Amino acid sequence: MSHRCGWWRQRCCGAGIRHRGVLRGWVTVDCTEVVVGLIGGCSGAGVSGDEVTVGDDFRLVADAVAADIRSGRMRPGQRLLPQREFARRRGMAVSTAARVYQELARRGLVAGAVGRGTFVVDFSARSGDADLVDLEANFPVLPGQSSMVARALGRVLAPAGLEAAMHPVPVTGTRESRRVGASFLSRPGWAVEPERLLFTGSGRQAIAAAMVALVAPGQRLGVEELTYPVVKTIAARHGVTLVPIGMDGEGLSGSALEEAHRRGPLAAVYLQPTLHNPLGVTMSAGRRAELGRRLARLGLVAIEDRINAFLYDEELPLAAHAPEQTILVDSLSKRVGAGLNLGLLVCPVGLTGRVAAAVRSGTWGVPGVALACATAVVADGTAQRIVRLKQQDARLRQAIVAEVLAGFDVRADPRSYHVWWRLPGGWSTGAFVSAAARQRVVVSPAADYAVGGAPVPDAVRLSTSSPDVETLRGSLALLAAIARRAPEEVGTAY
Repeated sequence: MSHRCGWWRQRCCGAGIRHRGVLRGWVTVDCTEVVVGLIGGCSGAGVSGDEVTVGDDFRLVADAVAADIRSGRMRPGQRLLPQREFARRRGMAVSTAARVYQELARRGLVAGAVGRGTFVVDFSARSGDADLVDLEANFPVLPGQSSMVARALGRVLAPAGLEAAMHPVPVTGTRESRRVGASFLSRPGWAVEPERLLFTGSGRQAIAAAMVALVAPGQRLGVEELTYPVVKTIAARHGVTLVPIGMDGEGLSGSALEEAHRRGPLAAVYLQPTLHNPLGVTMSAGRRAELGRRLARLGLVAIEDRINAFLYDEELPLAAHAPEQTILVDSLSKRVGAGLNLGLLVCPVGLTGRVAAAVRSGTWGVPGVALACATAVVADGTAQRIVRLKQQDARLRQAIVAEVLAGFDVRADPRSYHVWWRLPGGWSTGAFVSAAARQRVVVSPAADYAVGGAPVPDAVRLSTSSPDVETLRGSLALLAAIARRAPEEVGTAY
C-alpha cells in the first residue's frame, strides 16, 4: 500500500523520522504510532531490505534490525556492517549507528568480538527471557503488596462501585479524586489546591501533556544534560528541540539555564530536582528557591518531574517556591505499581486550561475505573504504607550496592532505586553493556540519557528495584567481576 509523500511527511516528520520509500508497517509505542518499516533501499551483510531511518529515536532502527534477527532474515553468526557503513547506508550519524548497535547488544541480540566486528547471537537456543536479570526497568513491586492493594479495591470492584466508575470522567477527575489527590501530594509548608489538579493515565502522559501545552513544534525545551530517556522520545515525536543544560552536584545549574536561554530562547525547561535520573542528585532548598526566582525573571515555566521524590521527600518541591512558574508531574507507577498507574499534574492557575486541552487532544485522560481504583488505594492509606515499605527496601538495596561495588566509581543516593556507575578505564559503555548482556544482565547505557552532541561518559545506570535481593546481589557481583577484567579478556567489545 503506497501513500503520497505529502501525507507521509505530515504523518511522520513530527516524530523525527526521515522518510523515503513505501510505507510497510506500524508499531505502537506509548500510544503514539510511529513507522518502523520501509521497503527498498539497501541490501548486503547486516542490512535487510526493510529500512528505517530515524533522527533521534535510534530504538526504532534497533527494533527493525531486531525484527530481522528474530524472523530469521539475519542469521546467527552473521556479521553486521561496520558502524560507519551502517550509518552511511541508513542516512544517520555514526554516533546514532553506534547507539543502535549498543541497543541491540543490550537486548542480547548481537555481540562484539575484538578485531572481528559485531555478530548476530544465536538467541534461539536460549531458554527465553525468564532468566534475564533486569537492572534497567525501575518499577518496584514488593512481596505482599498485591494483597494490600486487593483489600483497598474491594469496595470499588463491587457492583455499586463499578457502576459509578464505568462512566467517562473529565481530565479534572472527580470531586473525590481531586480532594484525595491534593491531600496526597501536599506537604507541610505546601498545600495543593484541588482545582489545580489534572489527571492522566500515567506520568509519561502527564509529561507529554505539559510539554505539548508549553512548547510548540520547532521550539526549544531546556533539559538537564543527562535526562529521562522518555522525554527525548516525546520531544522527537512532537518536533521539539532539546537543549542540554549544565549540571553540578545539586542538579540543573541556574546560571547555565540562563546562559542557554540567552543564546536562544527556551519555551520551557524540564527537570528532576529530587533523586535525579540517572545521577541521583537532589537540589537543596536554597537552589530551588534561587531557581524559582530565576524562572520568574526569565518568564520561563518548568516541568518538575517528582516521580522519584516519594523515596526522599524532605525538600519542598520547586512548585512550592515558584507555583506560577511550575507544572508539577507525579504518578503512582513507582509509588504503588505500573499496573495501577495514574498521572497527576499540578498546574499554575493561568495554565490549567491549556494543559487540560493538551490532555484532551492527546487522549491522555484517565479511565473512570482506573481513577476510582487509584483514588481508593490512596484514600485508605494503602499507597502511603507501600511507600514506607519501599523506602526501607530501597535503602536495603543500596546497602548491597555499596558493599558489592565498593572501590568502583559509583554515584547513588542511599534512598534511591538507581545507581550511576562510571566504568573503569579500558571499558567503553558499549563493550560493558554487551558483556553484561551475554551474561543475561540488562543495564542502561549512558547514551540513553545524553542530549545533544556532548561527549557521552563511559557509564551505565543500574536499577536495583526489579530482581529479588539475592538475585540483585549475584548480578552485581557478576558485573563487578566483568569490570575488574580487561575487555579483551572478557571477549566482547565494540
